[in-house]
Amino acid sequence: MTLKTLKQFVLFFVMTPIAVLLAVSALFGSWQEPQFQSRLELYQTNIALQAQAWQSEDSGDDKLEAIRGAILGEQPLESATKQYQEARQSVQASLDKVNNKLAQLRSQAEITPTPPKPLPDAPPTIKTSKEGQQQLQQSFKELQKLLAELDLRLGILQAQQGQTDTAFKTWSELQQRSDINPGFGETADVLTGLWSNPPRILQNAQEPIKKNLEGWFRSTALVKLYQLQQREDALSAVKAAQQESSAQAVLKLAVIGTIPTLAALIGLILLILLFAQRLLKGKASLLAQNADIPWSTPWDGETVLQVFIVGFFFMGQIFVPSVILLLPIPRPIVDVRLQAFSVLISYFLVALGALLVLYFSIKRFFPLPEFWFRFRFQDNWFLWGLGGYCTALPVVVVVSLINQQLWQGQGGSNPLLRLALESQDGVALGIFFSTAAIAAPFFEEILFRGFLLPSLTRYLPVWGAILISSLLFAIAHLSLSEILPLTALGIVLGVVYTRSRNLLAPMLLHSLWNSGTLLSLFVLGSN
Repeated sequence: MTLKTLKQFVLFFVMTPIAVLLAVSALFGSWQEPQFQSRLELYQTNIALQAQAWQSEDSGDDKLEAIRGAILGEQPLESATKQYQEARQSVQASLDKVNNKLAQLRSQAEITPTPPKPLPDAPPTIKTSKEGQQQLQQSFKELQKLLAELDLRLGILQAQQGQTDTAFKTWSELQQRSDINPGFGETADVLTGLWSNPPRILQNAQEPIKKNLEGWFRSTALVKLYQLQQREDALSAVKAAQQESSAQAVLKLAVIGTIPTLAALIGLILLILLFAQRLLKGKASLLAQNADIPWSTPWDGETVLQVFIVGFFFMGQIFVPSVILLLPIPRPIVDVRLQAFSVLISYFLVALGALLVLYFSIKRFFPLPEFWFRFRFQDNWFLWGLGGYCTALPVVVVVSLINQQLWQGQGGSNPLLRLALESQDGVALGIFFSTAAIAAPFFEEILFRGFLLPSLTRYLPVWGAILISSLLFAIAHLSLSEILPLTALGIVLGVVYTRSRNLLAPMLLHSLWNSGTLLSLFVLGSN
């Protein structure tokens, strides 16, 4: 067997099956994980609740009231209640799935006899099973805690709408699960007393409210408490703080709602104009520019497979994580700055490794034919990138709405989004921004649009190469719920690149997309 044959055998029959199995396993593993979108919607709901208490100095100003109504909607409390009920159902479904999985593992452990001590080189299956069970138990506890938090808040929403019996039932069910966190049960007892008839004020009622409630829910409960206690100074202070946070919440909603909506509207107009131009002008239109011109590709599918299996997958899923595990870093990493720095270093190592594999894989084909890895600053790349971002917004939003109905809050999400949302450290956010808005667009566009898409035009028409490269781009993120939206985004990125033939255009689009997401997360998570 020659060296080349051995290399092909390892690539096709060893590394590729392993990569496919691990990728499929990761995708199905994300099936039972909650979507980040669900948590993001709750953050938006909480801000909307804060904003609904806002009152302008000129309460009779019809324009301000119209703006307030446009931002918050006609029935913010009813909308928030519906949102929390849907979130609770989703969490309960996830909790039931995890509980059933744990029950299956326990029953298997009872039935399966204790195996003999494995040989030194045998795979640690028992350890892996235990680790999987521990992860499930940890997920179960986190879901129980989240369910309790949702019940506390849902009860307040119900009570504020006069549905006190329903609220008492919600809090009563929570109190029966007080072993999860005794503080939640105590808070539920305090809230039940406040909305009872006649009211029942527990000793030190203020402490659990401040400890276990936030934002509008905390201020609403404190206002109720101070009114019953007739503490006018404390009541005035809470209402003043509530008005200040309400004004900030209105501004936040205006920022995260107005800018993307305006960009999406521009994008929708652009889409209509572009399709109209395509119908009227045919091949002379912008959408038809370079649409049928493939790249001249000097390498075959084996080179493409080598770059992605060795450079992208094994670097990202096996080699770099193994190197990071060997570093003398205390785990788990609690400090958010260290978390952000760890994400950046990991991503940098994966990108460096993949790009080196790409370079050495195609080095023998230098000089490359025209249009390969093309960067031209004196071009209309900026307009392609900006226009692509605007047109991507309405497309991905529509696909995301369909996607939410399909997955019902399940399917996992990028963990970086949660870290960015919950972190309000300026340094950490700067590092997250460097990773998502600079490093990711540069690396991923070189790999997926700069290399994969043109390579596929050797075997497929340009539109087919765009579709397949977009699907692989989405799958590479290893979250089932993100496949459809990321495929839609990848298609827009592919169209922008094939028409402009300039990698700066999709890089700008990708950077704007990630920057907009991070800006929204920062605004939503800020106090």
